[in-house]
Parts: sequence; structure tokens; C-alpha cells
Amino acid sequence: MGSHGKVGFKVVLAVAVALITAVGLAACGSTSTSTSNTSPGAKTAIKIGFFAPESGFAAADGASAYDAAKLAVNEINASGGAGGHQLQVINYDDASDPSQAVTTATRLVTQDHVTAVVSGSYSDQTLAAAPIFQRNNVPMLAAYAVSPGVPASGDFIFQQDFNGVVEGRAAAVALVQDLGVKKVAIVAIKNDFGSSLVQGFRQEAAALGAEVVAIDYNQFGEKDFTPILTRDKSKGATGFFMAEYYSEAQQFINNWNTLGFKYPLVGTEGIDSTTQFFQPVGKAADGLVFTTPFNRDSTEPVAQKFSASFTAAYGHVPDMVAATTYDSFLVLKNALLKGTSATQIRDAIAATTNFVGTTGTIIKYNGHGEVVKAIDLQVIKNGEPHHYGTVDNLQLITP
Repeated sequence: MGSHGKVGFKVVLAVAVALITAVGLAACGSTSTSTSNTSPGAKTAIKIGFFAPESGFAAADGASAYDAAKLAVNEINASGGAGGHQLQVINYDDASDPSQAVTTATRLVTQDHVTAVVSGSYSDQTLAAAPIFQRNNVPMLAAYAVSPGVPASGDFIFQQDFNGVVEGRAAAVALVQDLGVKKVAIVAIKNDFGSSLVQGFRQEAAALGAEVVAIDYNQFGEKDFTPILTRDKSKGATGFFMAEYYSEAQQFINNWNTLGFKYPLVGTEGIDSTTQFFQPVGKAADGLVFTTPFNRDSTEPVAQKFSASFTAAYGHVPDMVAATTYDSFLVLKNALLKGTSATQIRDAIAATTNFVGTTGTIIKYNGHGEVVKAIDLQVIKNGEPHHYGTVDNLQLITP
């Protein structure tokens, strides 16, 4: 009788703690949903953690990434899973907040006990979460976080997208080598994304003989680029490198057109959003060349199938964050075929070579969790992005 009483107390206490924890997490903006497609007689489902900015300033990217995650897992499960195991996605909204990403990572490891993780979030949030997964030996693929600091977190952490320094080099090739600009002005968002892109761009621009006449950083929510653009013109700039996210890039293009600028302009994957840049900006950005992992005009069957399936499921064509997230699950599935322990998954990802995905071919990982693959250049024509060129020089695309 007494022992029953103690057991009952523990149960009540556990329920209370669970409720308090749930309320606390909800207050931080985190919600958990799971996606699976379990069939009778299947092996034990494998839990895959996922987090993305489904609220906050980057909510559109978060929604796109999570949509791609659901699509990938549904397709994987429908085709028999990974080695007979169905995949179950445990999803959280990090609210575009690094502290929330830490909370999410902790819960995925200590409460959800996930086997592996895909980050569908930005560099700041992914950087905050990565050390937690590393300390707990949980393999993580960062879908599109470009900061070099992400894979530097340890040997269980990988980048599916090329890092910002590499992408910056490719932007310099486009602006200086291809478009012939010799005096460059750089305008960039002030965070890890912007700084790593600027670092790579400056390195390669100098190697190609161009002069950077101005570097300006702006905060999120910048409302007027006119003073920066006017000042950079007065410094002799004959071409611009814009490292911005879609919201700030919209304002940049508005001011650019109001000033009547006709200079060569190169951007980055930060603008690669169907609903938040290409659709609202349209032909106003015609002529803009940008670096991205996602070639809309790819003839690879996996890329064409992904684009058709995503469009049919969600009513609009996919963007870069969707494509890199989808590829992350394809790489993870491939790794799970080699084994489901943490070290087996880590080693299988690290050994990935010549893997064809929606964002091109992964040549290899470089031994530090950084992907090596060609960078696509897209140009906006009649309001839509199309293939412009490819940067595939192995020296440039290897971190």
C-alpha cells in the first residue's frame, strides 16, 4: 500500500514536470510535431530531429524548409524507408532565435532521443545548436547554414550547403571575372552570413585584380540603402556585391531602381526565396546574378522530380532552402543504409562521394564536415531565376 502511494506520487510529479516543461517551451515559441508514415510490420522508426525558423523574421524560409523535410520523409517512407526503417521527423520552431535553438537542441537530445538531426535554420541558430549535438555524438546536417563555424563545431557536424567563404569567392568570379567589374562596392548584412561571404569575396576579388572601394554593413530591417548606394557611387564603384536576405534585398532593389543604377549587380543565396523575393520583386530585379546551390534549369532527374513534387504539394516552385533541406534527408537516408549507430551515420556521411542530389553533385566532404560541390550562378530574367553559369574550379569550391 505504501509503495503504491510512492509510485502514484512519482507519476503525478512526472506529469506536473512534463506540463511545466511543455508550457515553458511553448512560451519560448517552440512547438513539436512529428511526421512519419509507419506501415504494419516495419522495423522500429528512426527519429530525426529538425528545427527551422517557422516564426520570426525568417518564417518564410522556415516554412519552405519544413515543407521540403516533410516531402522528403514521406517519399523515403513510401519507398520502404531507410533499410526498412521508417523515418519520423521531430520538428521544432526555433523562432529565428539562437537561444531557442539551444532549447530545441537540448530537448531533441535529452527528451526526444533522436538518432540524427537536420538543421533547417540560419547560421546563428545552427551555430548555437551544433555544440550540443556534438557533445552528445548526434550527427547533424546543416541544410543551408553557411557559416564556417558550423562544421568547426566537431566531427559529427556537416554542411550540406557550401560555406560562405566559398560562396563569396564564386560571387567575385561572377562580378569581376565574368562581368568585368574592376571597382567594387560591397553591401552586406551584419552577421555571420554576411561576414563570411564578404571574406571570401574580398579574397577572390583581390586575386582577380579588382579593387574594393567600399564595404558597408547594415542591420536587419534596413529601410533605406540610398545613402550607402549614393556614397559608394561617389567612391567610383562600377559594380556591386549585395550579401543580403530577401527582406533587405527587396529594399535594396527598390532604392537601386529609384536611383536609376545600371551597374552590374551580384547577390547570393540570401535572396533565393520564391515567395519573398522572386514573386514580389519580379522584373524589377532583372539582370541580377546570384550564387546559389539550386539550379532551376537542372536536367538531373532527381532535381526535376523534386521541383515537380514540391510544386504539386505546396502550390509554388521550390527555392534554395527547400532544395538543400530535401538533399539533407537524401544524404541522411543514404548514410542510414550503412548503419544506424551515431558513428556509423557520421562515418557514412563523411565518406559520401559523387552523390547526385537536387542541388548538384556532392563531390565529397573535405574531412572537416564541409561539402565540396559546384556553385550555380542564376540570373533573373522576366522576373524569374534561370541558369547563368557554374563555378566549378576545384580550388575555389574547396573550403
